[in-house]
Amino acid sequence: MKKLFLLLLTAFLFIGCSSDDDTIYDYVGTWSGSYEGADKGVWNFVVDESGKVVGTMHSDVNNENYSITGNLSETGDLNARVGLPSQGDFKGTLTKEKKGNGNWSNSLPTPAISGSWKGEKK
Repeated sequence: MKKLFLLLLTAFLFIGCSSDDDTIYDYVGTWSGSYEGADKGVWNFVVDESGKVVGTMHSDVNNENYSITGNLSETGDLNARVGLPSQGDFKGTLTKEKKGNGNWSNSLPTPAISGSWKGEKK
């Protein structure tokens, strides 16, 4: 009976300790890169242990800074807003290989502008 218990316990340990499990800890840290399209510039943000994303987007065209706030899922899906003085989205995917890319858009000022972004974890 003791051997059966140890065998079952060992089997559960192997099943529960998969290295392929997605965790937010793979993405925690500082990320930065560039964006282009109807506007261009650089961006950076920090992902914390709860998946909260906070950072800035700097426009080379308008010489303005825009806040980035949002959340990151355990699978690396980024869903953020580009804040004042513009209002838009900053969405994409971060990978465990420390790369990221996606799309951005701003509805203000009109007409709406958009483009793509790419970057990496520092």
